[in-house]
Amino acid sequence: MILVQAIIQPIRLSTVRTALQDAGYPETMVSDALGYGRQRGQTATFRGNEYRIDLLRKVILELVVDDDQVDEVISIIQSSSKTGTQGEIGDGKIFTLPVAEAITI
Repeated sequence: MILVQAIIQPIRLSTVRTALQDAGYPETMVSDALGYGRQRGQTATFRGNEYRIDLLRKVILELVVDDDQVDEVISIIQSSSKTGTQGEIGDGKIFTLPVAEAITI
């Protein structure tokens, strides 16, 4: 089993979840996160003062799949989480980690 962890833009969450559900992957875990990579944050103006926002909002989507399903899940996440035609800096990252055992509580 493999844990697929995707860090994506919050605005793409609904699209990614729908694509996964339509492909037969209904079980996901979603968490809010803050971070930045090459984007380096952004600048905002509030009441005439300029502020640097270093941490940008992201969403972490996680699901555990069988080894033979990993490529399909990654492909679904990549295609449904891109902004623009080629994707943009800040669209996200996907990580895969081995899962030794899954225990139901």
